[in-house]
Amino acid sequence: MPTEINLNHRPTSPIVLDDKSGRKDKTFRRYASAVERALSLFDSALQEWADYISFLGRLLKAFQTRPPGIDEVPNSGLVAKRLSQCLSPMLPSGVHQKALEVYGVVFAILGKDGLTKELPLYLPGLSPLLSFASLSVKPALLSLFERFVIILDPPTLQPALKAIVLALLPGLEEEASEEFERTHALLNKFRGAVGKRDLASGTYVDVGSDRYFWQSLFLATITSASRRQGALAYLERNLPLLGAPFTTVIDTAISNGSGIDSQKQPLPPEIEAVASPEPGLLIRCFAAGLQDEQLLIQRGFLDLLVTHLPLHSVVMQRRVIPEDLEILVAAAASVVARREMSLNRRLWVWFLGQAAATNADGSEPNSPESSGFRITAEANRDSPTRYFEQHGLTPLTNSLHKMFSNPINAPAVKARPFRICLSLMDRWEIGGLVIPRIFRSAMESIYHFEKAAASQDSFSEVLRSANVFFDGIQSRLIWKELIAMLHETFDLQRFEKTRRSLEQAQIQIQLVWFIISKFNIREEEMLSLHLPNALILILTSVRNISGGETRSLETTMSDLIRSAYRMATYMLDTLPKRAFVTATAQQGLSAASSASQCGAGAETEILKDIRRFYDESVQQDSSGGYRPFYIDLGATLLPILIDLVQHSLEMSERSICLEAELSLVNKVIKKAQTSQGVNATALLSSLRQAIRNITESRGKGSSFKQILGVSATLELLYEVMPAQKWHSDHSIREIMTQMIVCLWAHMSPATPKHSVEAVRCLWRMQQISPDNQLVESTITGLLFQNGDQEGFQYVAMDGARRFTTLWTHSTSASSGPSDLRPSPMRTESQTDRRLDKPRYSPDILARPLLLLLDSLDSPRSELFLFVSGWLQSLSNVLTILELLIRLLNSTPYLVRLRSKEFSSKLTFQPEIERGVSEADESVYYLEIIRNIITLRSINVLSSLKVPVAIRHLKNDSIDSEQTNGRSLETSDDHHQSLTIQLYLVEVCMMVFRQCLPDNGNSTQGNLLLPLISVTLLRNLLSDFDSSSPIIAELEPILIKTLSWTVECSEMRLQSPLIDCLKIVIKKRLQAAEVVIAVEGRPASKESRRSASQISLSAEKNEKEQTALSPPSPDPSVLDCLMFGLSSPNSRPMLEQWVRFLDDCLPLYASTIFRVLLPLVTCISKTIEAIFQSVQSVFERPSTEALSGGEPIHSLTVLFNALEQVLARGHDQMIQDEAKSSSVKSPEQVQGFFGSMVSALGTEAQAARSATANNRLTVLLCFKDAVKVSLKLWSWGNDRRDASSRDFTTSASFNYTCVRLRNRSRRGLENLFSAEPLECLETLIDVWQGKDVAAMTIMGLLHTLEASRPKNTMPAIFNAIYSRTNPNVLDPARKSTLTSELSDVQLAAFLVSYTKSMDDDALDEVWNDCMTFSRDVLGNPLPHRQTLPLLLEFIAVLGEKIDNTNFGEQRRMRREIGDLFVRLLAAMFTIKPLVFSQAFTPAEEDSQPLDELRSDSPYDGKDTGDIVAKMASILPRISKILVETDRIAPATATISAQILLPTFHWKTFPHNVTIHTLEILKVMSRIAEASRIWRKDVGEAFNDSKFFATRSTALIEEGWMPILRQWTLADRERMLEILLRLSAPTSAGIMFGVGASSARLEADRKAQLNLRRIALLVLSADDDAFLVNLSGIQEKLAELMNATAASSPSSVTRAEVYMVIRALILKNAPVHLASLWPIINMELYQALSSIGHIASRETYNITCILQAAKLLDTLLIIAPDDFQSREWLYITDTIDAVYRPSDWKPVALVDVLAETLDNKASIVHGATAQVSDSQKGVRKPLLRWSATKGVPRENMMDQVLRPFLRQISINAFESTYQMESADRKSCCEEVLRDLFDDSTLV
Repeated sequence: MPTEINLNHRPTSPIVLDDKSGRKDKTFRRYASAVERALSLFDSALQEWADYISFLGRLLKAFQTRPPGIDEVPNSGLVAKRLSQCLSPMLPSGVHQKALEVYGVVFAILGKDGLTKELPLYLPGLSPLLSFASLSVKPALLSLFERFVIILDPPTLQPALKAIVLALLPGLEEEASEEFERTHALLNKFRGAVGKRDLASGTYVDVGSDRYFWQSLFLATITSASRRQGALAYLERNLPLLGAPFTTVIDTAISNGSGIDSQKQPLPPEIEAVASPEPGLLIRCFAAGLQDEQLLIQRGFLDLLVTHLPLHSVVMQRRVIPEDLEILVAAAASVVARREMSLNRRLWVWFLGQAAATNADGSEPNSPESSGFRITAEANRDSPTRYFEQHGLTPLTNSLHKMFSNPINAPAVKARPFRICLSLMDRWEIGGLVIPRIFRSAMESIYHFEKAAASQDSFSEVLRSANVFFDGIQSRLIWKELIAMLHETFDLQRFEKTRRSLEQAQIQIQLVWFIISKFNIREEEMLSLHLPNALILILTSVRNISGGETRSLETTMSDLIRSAYRMATYMLDTLPKRAFVTATAQQGLSAASSASQCGAGAETEILKDIRRFYDESVQQDSSGGYRPFYIDLGATLLPILIDLVQHSLEMSERSICLEAELSLVNKVIKKAQTSQGVNATALLSSLRQAIRNITESRGKGSSFKQILGVSATLELLYEVMPAQKWHSDHSIREIMTQMIVCLWAHMSPATPKHSVEAVRCLWRMQQISPDNQLVESTITGLLFQNGDQEGFQYVAMDGARRFTTLWTHSTSASSGPSDLRPSPMRTESQTDRRLDKPRYSPDILARPLLLLLDSLDSPRSELFLFVSGWLQSLSNVLTILELLIRLLNSTPYLVRLRSKEFSSKLTFQPEIERGVSEADESVYYLEIIRNIITLRSINVLSSLKVPVAIRHLKNDSIDSEQTNGRSLETSDDHHQSLTIQLYLVEVCMMVFRQCLPDNGNSTQGNLLLPLISVTLLRNLLSDFDSSSPIIAELEPILIKTLSWTVECSEMRLQSPLIDCLKIVIKKRLQAAEVVIAVEGRPASKESRRSASQISLSAEKNEKEQTALSPPSPDPSVLDCLMFGLSSPNSRPMLEQWVRFLDDCLPLYASTIFRVLLPLVTCISKTIEAIFQSVQSVFERPSTEALSGGEPIHSLTVLFNALEQVLARGHDQMIQDEAKSSSVKSPEQVQGFFGSMVSALGTEAQAARSATANNRLTVLLCFKDAVKVSLKLWSWGNDRRDASSRDFTTSASFNYTCVRLRNRSRRGLENLFSAEPLECLETLIDVWQGKDVAAMTIMGLLHTLEASRPKNTMPAIFNAIYSRTNPNVLDPARKSTLTSELSDVQLAAFLVSYTKSMDDDALDEVWNDCMTFSRDVLGNPLPHRQTLPLLLEFIAVLGEKIDNTNFGEQRRMRREIGDLFVRLLAAMFTIKPLVFSQAFTPAEEDSQPLDELRSDSPYDGKDTGDIVAKMASILPRISKILVETDRIAPATATISAQILLPTFHWKTFPHNVTIHTLEILKVMSRIAEASRIWRKDVGEAFNDSKFFATRSTALIEEGWMPILRQWTLADRERMLEILLRLSAPTSAGIMFGVGASSARLEADRKAQLNLRRIALLVLSADDDAFLVNLSGIQEKLAELMNATAASSPSSVTRAEVYMVIRALILKNAPVHLASLWPIINMELYQALSSIGHIASRETYNITCILQAAKLLDTLLIIAPDDFQSREWLYITDTIDAVYRPSDWKPVALVDVLAETLDNKASIVHGATAQVSDSQKGVRKPLLRWSATKGVPRENMMDQVLRPFLRQISINAFESTYQMESADRKSCCEEVLRDLFDDSTLV
């Protein structure tokens, strides 16, 4: 601790003034005793104002007893305090007059020397009086200043000068008052008194320097808004004229012989006094006045600016630094925001000079001619515009730049400069110069604010102001800036230097885009002139970048070019058609226009013309549509755009820009109504180059965008070229042929990334093709590429797969509700009527389709396998059949067959004789149809029953007798209902009939047609019958061979081998006399779908039940099956493998459970592998083909296989369970028979155990199937990555997703239908693991029909019962617990599922929910862990009831209410709130409130679970418990079970969470819980441990709003706490341990009550406790008298200071007037105790620290009453910065800081006291974080000494910077101190 400090060299403090003279004479003691007796009356006898007069009279009589020769006042400090209290504004003027009379007597007693020492005691009491004094009091007050204060020496007056000025300025507010002149003269006297000082000699002589007074006056004006009116009046009379221009001063300096090189030229003495030591305070004085809220004050300071401080003055131009000048100009410009004409007129005069006074709205400004202000001759020669440009333009522009770049993102702050600029534009002299310079900053400000705005509403508010500002600017000025920005953006030389310049250009073009998209650019001048200029500039600049020399830059500027095209598209859409009309008034094309047509140097000339047009100083009138360099906009734009299209076609890197360029071309053609300028020849040349580029990069992952671009370019040419030229140009056919080849490459099913888009593009090519057969012939040729020319197979496999993709997407598009979508490159509808929407015609694909179907004649070919599989899976095979029927019906043979001359002309002749028979064509089509029907596909069989639009076959030459009784002639209805099947049967019958020998036809000819008809008819009318004997020894060989074919990818061998293997297995089982009913499956449409549906039936045939179990196949069969299903090489033959699996599964009837799990695992892993490959296709940029054929089809087939295996296993499990349940255990019998029965029971138990194991196996397989199905279902649901996906793949991606989702949905439907409970638990397990989004799980459950709420809700209940109380469930309803789920997790899912459920679905589950809830209430103990969640479940049900109207609402609400109340009671009975561990509080918990709320409610902690659930339930309690008589008991239960245990537990308050306080908040809004929650809050608040809370977020967002509501509900809370405070007393205090304990207890109670008072004040609204303010003041005054030996002791002073800080922050200064004398005296004494060791018992280090914080708070808030006392503590004048050489500290803080620095033995490093506050905001210096952890013995050196050293200079700098007070930070610091329980005794 530092030693005692000697303070004798400074003005005596109040502590020293208390009768320390040591006089012992009798007369003085009598005099002092009389004064003391008079002072004692103040504490006891003052009730009314008359008592104050009586007290003052007694005190006056006591002073009159002063002995002669005595010039001292006994108890001077207490006398000054009482006199100051008697000058309270709440007392009448009579008391004030009497107090001033006593002041006069005291000053007379003290004399000049005594008053010099004791001025700090008496002046603060007098300072605020003049502001509220009556007319009778003011003369007496002024007399005191004139008689006693003015005569004091300057060293005494200078420190108090600011306070004196503040005290006298109220007398100048009314110029007509009687005291105005007297007050003005008195101020001038003080100005002269402090200005007589010679710094060199130290003597005081009259040198005419009164700068000290001026600086104090400026400081008073800045800090005190209430004194500005008086300061303005004084400045109007006494401020010297500063309007001398700089040239006059130069002339004077030259005439005097002085140089002009000095920065600081000599000024007249009166001006030097104002502007020295620097004019910063002068500028800030005017800035504060201009920003005042009162209009008259603003007007007065503007008048002063015009008359005394013009812009051209030497002070403004040479002495004031640019930053200060910007502050003044910004403050002056801000007055225009008031929209007051009187202010604006004065501002225009100040900006434009006195010469503009007569032009300011037609009247002169209010500037008196008597002021002597004149404009010099040079100034008169300059125009107002020239004057402003020379003197005011730069500072005004810079100040507006700073306003726009203000980092504060408040809407009002951001909108303010826009409104200022809008008003400045009222004067063209100002706005015309300022707006061009700040336009870009203004736009950047609103552009950046869009990203930083807190909400869209905030941005919209600022945008409205910016729009008004934008609309007020001339169009030419706006576009001059935008054109300049675009020039800078596309500056090629800048891009070649650094990459950073490219990033800046990107930002700049984004700014331009923001401007044109957010603001109005649709004015006529903009549309007709500026937008075309900008559009030409953008496109020309892009063409320059795309040129040969700068082409290397293009790859790095792709983003910039895309932004430019987006902007050009927007501009072109905005332009009306009239902007493209040729202007006939122009004289002709300029040079640049002609250059733009021919292309030689056009880009440079156009850019020069545009720049020259906007840079001309004198512009032509553009209202008539004047265009500087072009006439026809369309003719100017089209060559540029066509050139860009050519570049994009020729360069593959620019394919991303081709879409935008073609769109622009289409828009220009549409609006200009002409295509002149489109060079078709050049485009064709570019198209050929583009095709070559695509062909060369085909294997390198060429971009599909190039192909789309070529397609769109062809469509463009189709529109602009004449029809004759289009059809006759051979190069177009060549390009389109190559284009079809490129599209063909993207139709592979292994690369489905662009398949849909490629098909659509192909049909558009067909539509614009000059030859209708071009597409058909090209595709036909492509089918033969890489084909086998030696064998039968001519069509390549790859071509076949691509054709099937083309057919699938073509037919699916044609069958939809609308035609194909337009091209992605075509954003505008075409103008040429020749180009309609693309349409699909199956006849165009007839030739390639027939070539593909020809492969069905070679069953051993790979192509046959592919085509047959495709036809079987094709859903629209009807289209193929109809096409074949039409072709068949039009063959010559059938035509002749139906004709009347048939019998005489038609004969069968050998081919040798006729060459090619007429029937060959019919044979060909019939053979194809036969091959299709032979496939026995469900779709084919169903298509055969569809009516066909073919006329019934007739033969007029054949009578009815020849038809064996069946007539071929039918009615018209029969003609219309003729099906394909019937048609084919009749064709076959007709062929047979004509082949009979009795018809006279030769049968020795071509019999191929009858043979084909026979096979066709057999397939139409009968089932297949295939059974060939196979030797059993071939089985292993076939298995090995089949495995080999899979490894080697021999597709042609796999299908026959599989057939052979099936036959061999059947024959081997026939040898074992086992009948396999493979043919038992229905042959109808369901024959194939039955394998994909899980059978739940356990009923079987009696023969199956009694038959012996068949022997199992060889294990190698299973291995072969699994290998074939999983191998990628067998994917094209996957359907055959699945059929093989379907035939083999019945053979495993007895051992199905052994092979079930391996099979399901194998199939599931294969599905996942294929699915991952499909995902990778759409994620990677390349289009590499997938191995193993078509992935989507493979997934579908594998799903069918998975369902087949699960169906077999599930059916077998049901059979085994049925058998096991029929075996009952007999009763136990004693003896021998009893032993036998026991043995039988053991065997039955073993059987049941085996059944349980089998069931577990099946359910594990179900679980794997559900998970893999969920993966496919959830793909595509997450839209977060949709923006990053290529738009060209969107259609294909959606198509793929829909197919996978539909297939997985069907599988999940079947799985849920079979085992709903186990499948649901699997989904819940996935939901709990967060592997899939929760909304995806809920969406799936609500999508599936099998998982409707009526099925899902009971399953959830069964799952919960299986874990809590399984004995109550039937065995069939129990869960096997294969999923590791707890009851808490299931209950959490129950709540989430109920919330996501539709309100209308509540009707389905109501009974189940009620039954479950009643069961839980009947036995709640097993559910004790889930009771809080079940309570929330009931609450959700109650909320949903409120949203529906089904059922009996009143009964249902009553049931819900009863359940809620009973469950609430059960929850707290079985699971009471228990805090199982002691909390270890940290020093400070600064965790944000959102993180406090985000704690998981299912973390297993009892406290968090119950409290969090109740916090979420309680806001809905009014919907759950409708009756008020139920709400009150429920809230009482919550209070008794949650709140009271929390507040009464030993870990309070650390066990209080945000959820606990949310419960209190909600209860405060429930009227029925009013009494309960107030009691709970009172108990918590009055707890002695309440202030141990560490979380500031919990205090500010939790406790303070509750306490605010608490005080509003009961106004007597503050009075109750005040009554607990007792006055300090020493009576009854005894020595010993008991006395110390009693004192400590009293101190602790007083501290806690004081902290409660401070917290209530901070929590309540402003001025909420005005009624209790006098009581608080009385209690504080009593506690300030406490000593170290009293009870309570002086330890409570720290809390007293906290209460004072809270009162200052939450109450208006006018209400604290009577408190200032007490605060001043106590604060002075506390800080003075730093230097007195004897005072340490009264003022310990904690009290001193809190006193320092109180001072810090007072300096930040700066109330007017404290400013008159501020000089006692800190140096509040310019001496704080500009200290004279002989300066000595006078203020208390400075004296203490200097003394501590001198006496400190160890220099400690200064701690970071000054906070890093935001610019413009003043925060506390003494932060709680800086004092935290500092030992008490080091507090003085590490904290207080640096604080005392910095406080004065920091206060002055804050005033100089005009910073505003940060009240929020001050309140936070008080809260931290209040909740620091380490300072409690």
